[in-house]
Amino acid sequence: MTKAEKAQFVIDTLEDLYPETPVPLDHTDVYTLLIAVLLSAQCTDERVNKVTPSLFQVARTPQEMIKLSREEIADIIRPCGLTPMKSKGIYELSHILLDKYDGEVPQSMEALEALPAVGHKTASVVMSQGFGVPAFPVDTHIHRLMYRWGLTTGKNVVQTEKDAKRLFPEEKWNKLHLQIIFYGRQYCPARGWDLRKDIITKTIGRKSVISEWEKANGPL
Repeated sequence: MTKAEKAQFVIDTLEDLYPETPVPLDHTDVYTLLIAVLLSAQCTDERVNKVTPSLFQVARTPQEMIKLSREEIADIIRPCGLTPMKSKGIYELSHILLDKYDGEVPQSMEALEALPAVGHKTASVVMSQGFGVPAFPVDTHIHRLMYRWGLTTGKNVVQTEKDAKRLFPEEKWNKLHLQIIFYGRQYCPARGWDLRKDIITKTIGRKSVISEWEKANGPL
């Protein structure tokens, strides 16, 4: 198969498996999405969704958030980890949104990436899931799958994002990045991976990846 044929196989398979792609992080608007995505760094979406109701109950707007101290924010978000960086980021970016953007989240990658504690991946998620602007956020899960599928060299997430954007049609990016995350969790996890159940890797996967799995687990 050519890379283009592999990409089409991925698109078709994921569309069959996940025709609907609900956003995994609970939110009510772009601001609460931004905060939830920031909290999800090195933390599961499930845990974030358990923490954000307590936070958003007391502060679901920048105006309400700046009334809390960094310590109060930290106490609520502690289960998400990286507490000092995340609480400082939430507090400071809420001030910036009020000072520079009338309390609104800016609809620009450049402006989002300039906010405290907001990296490229977080900005990409907000652009795609919050504003519907084509983006292809690459996390460690997408990075792992794209490598296993032989669709990227796998050197880093920056290269993987470039490869994904080149291989997949732009109009599919926003849905596809969620479909790949869902597929990775269900069929292609980092641990406890059963290649026999992983139709995509089994069909188009990198030969070295398949052979390594077979060495450890026996032939398919």
